[in-house]
Amino acid sequence: MSTTMLMYQTIIAESELAELAKLKEVRVLDCRFDLADVDAGRQCYLKEHIPGAVYVSLDKDLSGPANTKCGRHPLPSVAAQLEQFSSLGIDSSTQVVLYDDSGGMFAARGWWMLRYWGHFSVAVLDGGWSAWCEAGRPRECGDQGVNKAKFQGIARPDRLVSLDDIDGKIELIDARDPRRFRGEIEPLDQRAGHIPGAHNHFFQQNLTQRGKFREPGDLKQAFTISLGKLAGDESVHYCGSGVSACHNILAQVHAGLDEPRLYCGSWSEWCADSGRPIAQGLEHNEPAN
Repeated sequence: MSTTMLMYQTIIAESELAELAKLKEVRVLDCRFDLADVDAGRQCYLKEHIPGAVYVSLDKDLSGPANTKCGRHPLPSVAAQLEQFSSLGIDSSTQVVLYDDSGGMFAARGWWMLRYWGHFSVAVLDGGWSAWCEAGRPRECGDQGVNKAKFQGIARPDRLVSLDDIDGKIELIDARDPRRFRGEIEPLDQRAGHIPGAHNHFFQQNLTQRGKFREPGDLKQAFTISLGKLAGDESVHYCGSGVSACHNILAQVHAGLDEPRLYCGSWSEWCADSGRPIAQGLEHNEPAN
């Protein structure tokens, strides 16, 4: 694929994607997914999608097998990730754009994974599928095949932390709904609450009412309200299973702040061991969102 290395590091408008699509200088990945119906995203893709887009599933493509030791959506093995990106036709010259219909939550997971491997020419479509359709852009149906490429990434292990790294000194930022953070509800995992010492920054705070990302200045203000300061590159984002946490990482980078780290195992891994401490309620005088 001949491409102008645009190096989009965060988000891209539908008008910009439309121009890249005309020039056939982009690999578009459809990441629509429904946690309650794991086949719904692919069915939506087959019915209609952005021309040339290839479907990727959170469960099958962007995650390894779920287990109690590594959480509900652990990263695939190294070999599986490299093979997956190669099968999607991504090489070092490929501009990648990902989209979903969930405010970018699932697309951000793929964005983070590519950046983890040093592939920075990747962006999330601002407003996702809705923005594309509202603009009257072309759509197509059916499955889309691509020619396999050779993906050669260089991992950045410093951007990923494991359970053993959580020592009480790390600045943790929880992306979940404030009610889950406070332990008032828990629809998915074994115990309710959050990792002691964590702050809460609900990923939906990164979006406008129309489902697009807020301006960088607004995002900085939102993070400051949630954390009491601006987050840095040593901050660690987590959520239920390492998905919406990537949305916060995307937002932090889009805001012009240093790229933080991800704890992929997240709450689903942490709370699986009854011996690990949990906290409930508010901490750090955080606002009751």
